[in-house]
Amino acid sequence: MSGQVTRQPLYEVGPELVATATGREPADVVIRSGRLVNVITAEILDGLDVAVRSGRIALCGDASKCIGKDTEVIDAEGFYLVPGFLDGHLHIESSMVTVSRFAKAVLPCGTTAVFMDPHEIANVLGMDGIRLMIEEGRNLPLKVYATMPSCVPAAPGFEDTGAELTPDDIREAMTWDEIVGLGEMMNFPGVLAGDPDVQRKIAETLKAGKVVTGHYASPDLGPNLSAYASSGIVSDHESVTWQESLAKLRLGMYAKLREGSGWRDIKATVKSYTETGIDPRRIVLVTDDVHPDTLLSLGHVNHVVRRAIQEGTPPLVAIQMATINAAECFGMSHDLGSITPGKCADILFIRDLACPRPEKVMADGRIVAEDGRMVVEFPLHDYPEYATGSVHLARPLTGDDFRIKAGLPGKRVRIRVMQVTDGQAVTKHIEAELPSDGDGEIHASRDEDLAKVAVIERHKGTGKMALGFVKGFGLKCGAVASTVAHDSHNLLVVGMDDRDMVVAANTLAEAGGGMTVVKDGKVLAILPLPIAGLMSDKPVEEVQSSVEGLAQAWKALGCDLASPFMTMALLSLPVIPELRITNRGLVDVTEFRFTPLVIG
Repeated sequence: MSGQVTRQPLYEVGPELVATATGREPADVVIRSGRLVNVITAEILDGLDVAVRSGRIALCGDASKCIGKDTEVIDAEGFYLVPGFLDGHLHIESSMVTVSRFAKAVLPCGTTAVFMDPHEIANVLGMDGIRLMIEEGRNLPLKVYATMPSCVPAAPGFEDTGAELTPDDIREAMTWDEIVGLGEMMNFPGVLAGDPDVQRKIAETLKAGKVVTGHYASPDLGPNLSAYASSGIVSDHESVTWQESLAKLRLGMYAKLREGSGWRDIKATVKSYTETGIDPRRIVLVTDDVHPDTLLSLGHVNHVVRRAIQEGTPPLVAIQMATINAAECFGMSHDLGSITPGKCADILFIRDLACPRPEKVMADGRIVAEDGRMVVEFPLHDYPEYATGSVHLARPLTGDDFRIKAGLPGKRVRIRVMQVTDGQAVTKHIEAELPSDGDGEIHASRDEDLAKVAVIERHKGTGKMALGFVKGFGLKCGAVASTVAHDSHNLLVVGMDDRDMVVAANTLAEAGGGMTVVKDGKVLAILPLPIAGLMSDKPVEEVQSSVEGLAQAWKALGCDLASPFMTMALLSLPVIPELRITNRGLVDVTEFRFTPLVIG
């Protein structure tokens, strides 16, 4: 059965819904005798029917008069009827699969709508990349809405990206139907300083009547937080303590509590509700970044709901956080978030609210998944050549490109080093000493756990690159490379051996991007991500198999970090303290300035 969807707005089908609800015309589908979870009134209503017409709900109550000879009747006895889950903030690119493949993975988990921020592809392909993902999201059973990326590049002047988005681009995007607001405003210092470019982006969004979403990664909960909110920013997903979440809620913001693959904040942040008893209707559950293994082993938004419940949130409240709260945050509650008349018929059939994995998933009035599997098909999206050929190096790399001449022959050289910690986004800015050889060159050191790191511009083939050192990966040999390198997604290489670094970098250039591990000149594992160097069009299961191969290859090099590629991918993000590296050089993020590798 085809899973392509043609949705009609309420103003077009309203008369049909009225005719069905009054019994004059039959429903397309009637769900009988379910336990309806009403997220508006926080009630569970036993034995109700739901009548569906043209993909929307016409009636909740006794639907016996709505049944005609062609009406499909579904017996829901024993099931709770729950609104489809909404993900209020995520980057689909982080799943490493396309929108269509992502939809096939999350619909069986009960996610029926997402509000994506296509920030990653925007850094590579700009407006064209955003359009490609929006176009792919059309006519899927999964409703795909987008916020317009606000900070491309994330750190102007400190890195070279594939694109730059201006206030004029924001104004244009606000005319697109699928754009529901402005993506996470990471440049909170720019908001506080009154940066004209930032102010214009916010203003263009507000003038369009759409929402501005936030990214306030600061523990400062005083006047600066009020100033940030007063600019018109309505939500934030960066809280890591319950005090931060509570402070934002008290200022009228939506607090988005995050539980994904790398950021597991629910345990701490949900206490803003469970330990205070405040009204939770402005708390939204989100994933932010979810990798294939999480989708396959734990689920999607249903996993976040389960985690909130495990931490003491009543099931009905947790479901509100993943449905009506998210819809209201984006001004979409007229279409989404509840099982009430007029809304899209996105309904989950769940036996146990405390363990919300649906047995059936209805989207737009049709069952699209059962028992964890899709039961409808929809075509995959073909990406154009410019999207699958986004890795442009000035020339193939050689060993000379990775040499670091940093001192007089035979002398010890003091250098600045990024130190990583497993499971943390921040790096420490430390110092170390290395001996120089007879040519004045310094090398990676197994004894000191110091690996070389390189970032090579890969969007326009400029040849700009920078070299440095990183501590904490525990590598004993070999090299690793990735074109998933936040946020500019240049070619990032970490290694103990220059020759292996060459092989890793050139292998990814030839593959059109992805991730790879190399030892003794041989490729141990590779995950091709040819779409913008970020995504694959293969099924999630196939991508996860390659990810597992990469994990084993990392271990073969001596690394025992839980998620080394995620840790590595953040080395080039010059908006998180303390020390980072871009293709232009080392960045002291606490001072927001370039700093030399060698301390002279």
